[in-house]
Amino acid sequence: MRAVLKTIWENRKGILEGLKNSIIRDEFIEDIARMRHDICDGCEHLDTKGKECAVKGTAPCCAECGCSLSFKTRSLSSDCPLGRWQAIATEEEEDKLDEL
Repeated sequence: MRAVLKTIWENRKGILEGLKNSIIRDEFIEDIARMRHDICDGCEHLDTKGKECAVKGTAPCCAECGCSLSFKTRSLSSDCPLGRWQAIATEEEEDKLDEL
């Protein structure tokens, strides 16, 4: 449990960014999320049952990092832990976009 909490804490900005972007939908971000999700759908680390999710009930998630794909794929400052897709904005750039 301690490792899960540490992971969530370390990734809190990306998680909150993805959560916000899943609630307040933007077509550009949705296009990015769809492309990323398509890549994740073919990955052997896709966890559809939620056994490896950092937060239970957030499946599908990445078994490699435990992140919910619904949030991670919508976080512009997040990248795939296996390098299959990259962040397209830094956390600072994302913060500036939020100010607009």
